[in-house]
Amino acid sequence: MPFGSISAMGHMAFQTTKLEQSVFDATKVLGLREVERVDGVSYLAAASVHHELMYIDSAVDGVDHIGLVARDEEALADIHSRVVAGGYTVISEVPLETGIEKGFAFIGPEDFVYEIYLGMHEVAPTHSTFGPDRFGHINLHPKDVNASLRFLEDILDFRVSDVIGDDFAYFLRCNADHHGIALIAGRGSLHHHAWQTQNIADLGKLGDRLDLLRRQLIWGPVRHGAGHNIAAYFIEPVGDVIELYTDLEQIYDDDRPPVIWGADDNRWFNRWGAYRGQDFRDHGAFPVPRLTK
Repeated sequence: MPFGSISAMGHMAFQTTKLEQSVFDATKVLGLREVERVDGVSYLAAASVHHELMYIDSAVDGVDHIGLVARDEEALADIHSRVVAGGYTVISEVPLETGIEKGFAFIGPEDFVYEIYLGMHEVAPTHSTFGPDRFGHINLHPKDVNASLRFLEDILDFRVSDVIGDDFAYFLRCNADHHGIALIAGRGSLHHHAWQTQNIADLGKLGDRLDLLRRQLIWGPVRHGAGHNIAAYFIEPVGDVIELYTDLEQIYDDDRPPVIWGADDNRWFNRWGAYRGQDFRDHGAFPVPRLTK
């Protein structure tokens, strides 16, 4: 059960200069279904909702916004009040896209736009032979990791599950999933968005689908220490990374103290092999700037 104002990770939205390639990767490689396409916007999902991923036809590549589901109407109003009190710029008092009944959007730390909402429309799933169960989490690489940490804790009620090193990385949760948002000090990018599957064999099949396209996983399967999930990664056309994972740790004690990892203990990153360093972290998509009055 959720313990704070956010009950679930909702969706990711990207602007893309390669709409058809982005949709191809989402449907034919990852295994999502395209629910709807309207005015150059593709809405995709794994679960029985209108969208968990959006690709917006654009002249630039980058992150359009991050969608988070509020617990209820009271929580939605509370978050709005905190956002205003915190001095963040509200850019819309209504949802940014179709398929959502109520919500608002604002510019958070490092120019990432967050949409907080309720009432996403349900859509009956179609039969598919492969694909993830649902959208799971994201990994951000903020320049000021502590400012992003304070924002997630104070404005959005996330709680810290794991801490790595001294102000290097934090994994935060909004429900029982070990993390919905991970923060790793970096260049101000979104490194990857992640999707849950049921079986480690699905990670191998992902590698097979990429091989048929003469492409490869960039890492994995790997067992992480922070979160315990088994994961595999590939690059999408926008420039960031998509993760398919299984066996993520579930935390049912709201007050469980964070797990602390030493700065030199790279088992938080990989319990099965060597540390994958900067070449993995160099990928990512940056937020598309918003014009504000």
